[in-house]
Amino acid sequence: MRVIFALWLREVKRYLRSRTQMIASLGQPLMYLLVLGFGLGPVFARAGQGSYLQFVAPGVIGMGILFTSIFSGVGLLWDRQFGFLKETLVAPVPRLQIMAGRTLGGATIAIIQGTLVLILCMLVGFRPQGFAAIPQAFLFMVLIAIVFAALGTAIGSTLRDMQGFQMIMNFLIMPIFFLSGALFPLTNLPTPLLVATRLDPLSYGVDGLRGAFIGLANIGVAFDVVVLGVLATAFLILGAWAFSRIQV
Repeated sequence: MRVIFALWLREVKRYLRSRTQMIASLGQPLMYLLVLGFGLGPVFARAGQGSYLQFVAPGVIGMGILFTSIFSGVGLLWDRQFGFLKETLVAPVPRLQIMAGRTLGGATIAIIQGTLVLILCMLVGFRPQGFAAIPQAFLFMVLIAIVFAALGTAIGSTLRDMQGFQMIMNFLIMPIFFLSGALFPLTNLPTPLLVATRLDPLSYGVDGLRGAFIGLANIGVAFDVVVLGVLATAFLILGAWAFSRIQV
């Protein structure tokens, strides 16, 4: 447990020290909130869907958690490149503990980032349906962070250079975001698109956040929790297996 805590603390400290990165990472969520939230607001309202800012804010929070947690895998690549990973792996501790510490650190950073995005959303006009919704929404933030931090660890364990991660970013992460329903309702979709959204893990996170914050869940909050819990377990197992196969 001491190893897990030490690695978790190292990841969190590294993030908190990088205040420039912390502030810069809020730029993309702010752009979506201002450009889409206010730009498409009148169109969304004329369609009888209410406030688009209220609708899109949970999706933007999910996006912030997704990108931050996945990018925790980039830290694994940096550690491999500069030799820190080799020093860690040759230490007389189980690799499972190393993987758990790094993954929990990445998930914690993603939760902090999601909280900052939530504050940003509230500053530009987003209003949850009540403060009682915050604990439920926080549960979904934690589940999203664990799912994609574990996935980021699995991806980072199998890659050897940053170019490979950029390919993963373009062909996996962006489709996960755009198919999650973060920017559009998951109703009245063509069958192929509906199937794609149901296969997207982030869809259940965004749906759960939206259900918690504004009471609008198309899939179902309870089902969202079950699916995310199963995916978190599966990706943790996958990440542990991939991490155990890293060659020193």
